[in-house]
Amino acid sequence: MGTSAEMSTGKNLQTFDPTTPGRDLTAYMASVNSIAVLTPEQELELAKQYYYNDDVDAARQLVMAHLRFVVHMAKTYSGYGLPQADLIQEGNVGLMKAVKRFNPEVGVRLVSFAVHWIKAEMHEYILRNWRIVKIATTKAQRKLFFNLRSSKKRLGWLNNAETEAVAKDLGVDAKVVRQMEGRMSAYDTAFDAEPDSDDETAYRAPAYYLEDQSSNLADNLEEAEWEAVTNNGLYLAMDELDERSKDILRSRWLGDSKATLHELADKYGVSAERIRQLERNAMNKIKARMEA
Repeated sequence: MGTSAEMSTGKNLQTFDPTTPGRDLTAYMASVNSIAVLTPEQELELAKQYYYNDDVDAARQLVMAHLRFVVHMAKTYSGYGLPQADLIQEGNVGLMKAVKRFNPEVGVRLVSFAVHWIKAEMHEYILRNWRIVKIATTKAQRKLFFNLRSSKKRLGWLNNAETEAVAKDLGVDAKVVRQMEGRMSAYDTAFDAEPDSDDETAYRAPAYYLEDQSSNLADNLEEAEWEAVTNNGLYLAMDELDERSKDILRSRWLGDSKATLHELADKYGVSAERIRQLERNAMNKIKARMEA
C-alpha cells in the first residue's frame, strides 16, 4: 500500500502490506476472491486480538478477508472514468483505517463499519482526480455531487420537474442542483494553446482572453511614439556631425565592442584627452539639436 496506507496514530499497522492491484487487475481480483470469508465467530476473535492485544497479524487477516468487498465497491464507481486499480487501492486504505478503528464490542460486523471509510477514501480520490478544477469542496457539495450522479436517469440535462424532484430528495434548493449539474457537465481545457496548434486555433486558448494588468495601451503607445521621435532626432543630429566625431561616438557608444580613448587616439594620431574633448563636443551638439 505504500506510505498512503501507513497509520500515524493509534495501533500501528505500518508493518503489514496487503496485496495491491498491479498491471494485471484480473489476477488481483482472482487472488482476493480466493481468500476465505471469515465466519462471524472468526471475525470477532481476530478483532478482539487486535483491539486488546495489538496483534498486527490479526489485523492483516481482517483486511485480507475483506479485500473482495473493496473490489466490489470500486466497480460501482466505474462510471467516473478513473483507473479501477487506483480506486481499489484507495478503498484498501479506507479498509485499513476501518480495521484500525473497529471496536468488536459494538456488536456490528466489520463490513458494515468499514463501508463508510472505504467510500470516504474513494470519494476523495474521485473528487481529486475527476476534474482539474475541483467541483466540490464543502461537505454539502460532495454529498450533492455523488447523489446527483446516481439520481440522474439520463445523460441529458435535467428538466424542471426532475430538478425539483432531485432537490426535494436531497433537501437542497433547485438552484443549487442546477449549479452542480453545470459543474459536472463542464470539461477541462488547457490554459495555453497546444504547441502544434496553428494561428487559426491558437487564439481560442483561455490565455489569449486574459487582460494584461501589467500594461496600459495608452502608455505603451506613448512610449513607442516617444522612442520613435527620439531615435529619429538622434539620427538627424548624428548626420550633422563630421565623420571623425561620428566615428568616435559609434566606436565609443554604438558598437558591439566599445573602443577605448587610447585606441581611438592611436587611430587618429592625437592624444586620448583630445578624443575625450571631441566626444564631449559631439555629445553636446546632439543634445542641443534634440532639444531644439
